[in-house]
Amino acid sequence: IQRREMEKEFREALSEGQFKLVYQPRYDIKTSRIAAIEALVRWQHPRHGLLLPDQFIPLAEETGLIIAMSDIVLEKACRDLLLLSPDLSVSVNISAVEFNTVGLAKRVKTALQKSGLEPSRLELEITENVTISNPEVTLETMTQLKAIGVRFVIDDFGTGYSALSYLKRFPFDGIKLDKSFVFAMEESDNAKIIVENIIGLGKAYSLAVTAEGVETAEQLKRLKQYHCDEAQGYFIGKPVALDELNLDVAFSM
Repeated sequence: IQRREMEKEFREALSEGQFKLVYQPRYDIKTSRIAAIEALVRWQHPRHGLLLPDQFIPLAEETGLIIAMSDIVLEKACRDLLLLSPDLSVSVNISAVEFNTVGLAKRVKTALQKSGLEPSRLELEITENVTISNPEVTLETMTQLKAIGVRFVIDDFGTGYSALSYLKRFPFDGIKLDKSFVFAMEESDNAKIIVENIIGLGKAYSLAVTAEGVETAEQLKRLKQYHCDEAQGYFIGKPVALDELNLDVAFSM
């Protein structure tokens, strides 16, 4: 009963515009400037207040409503970026369920056309597990979108189950080092070695490396020593509404 009620409320949320976007900046360590923003969806529920993705994405995937919600997110993220900056990129998360649904490439192209955003300024973030659930469909979809200039980033790198061969097989542009590795650096020398080696691995495959979960100046300093490309986390900036984004940040290291 609860599930049916939640699904009904989800459909109402789609039609009434209850889904909101917040944005978290990504900091280019080399140029000392904000280079991109990540779009993160929130549900402003009329009774339960602000809901985070893990509270409603599973339901959206089970019911197939993830497609309609994602279309809203894609188009709004593209439109918002045009209002914000002429040179930043925006990244949007695509779930494994959605990625292996026929028509994703067409939907992304439609969002780009409606918004007027250049495809090269859009990044799609997918987990590495996407590549093993339906590799042929995944590769075909990625190839179609790469042909028009869309970029692909592996989210939460190091936490999935895929073999390293997918880094060569699939046309990724970057990887996001999972925050658990960054957190562990403060307590473990082994963690520092792992982070440095993963960054080196990414560079060996010509992939830009972003470290997630950066919360201290020391972490950022160490990532610079390891030649990490970008950093993201509360030290850089928390997820906020578009008009609250601060793009004029620089950190001395």
